Amino acid sequence: MVDPFTAFAAIKAAISAGQEIMSVAQQIGDFFDGLDDLRNKHTKKKNSIFNNEDENAMETFVQLQKAKDAEEELRQIVIATRGFSAWGELQEIRARIRRERKEREEAQKKARAERIEAIMIWGSSGLALALGLGITIVIILGIQGKI
Repeated sequence: MVDPFTAFAAIKAAISAGQEIMSVAQQIGDFFDGLDDLRNKHTKKKNSIFNNEDENAMETFVQLQKAKDAEEELRQIVIATRGFSAWGELQEIRARIRRERKEREEAQKKARAERIEAIMIWGSSGLALALGLGITIVIILGIQGKI
């Protein structure tokens, strides 16, 4: 997981050193990836039945609020350096990437489920074949009087 606060600190340092916002595109991507990971972590902890509710919920809530503040500060930086339309474009790109990531994860889950299903079918078929063969051998040996 990418730490959004580390990525944000790198963005702020680069901007204050006079670099263009476009030169920190990787850090912006890392920031948004970390932010999404943090939101997912908060949602998972909030919905988990195996947690110390108060402690975990408060910890992730505080981290999420700090991340929202950092996102707002990044928004102000982008608008100040590139204009409001740049922030809108950035949000569109972010939504597209999130959508593509979700589609890719769903495709991976589906492929995994199909592999498991195929393993179950082939395994069951093999077991049924082995069982049938064993029964057939026992019957044949019983008919021949060898059992």
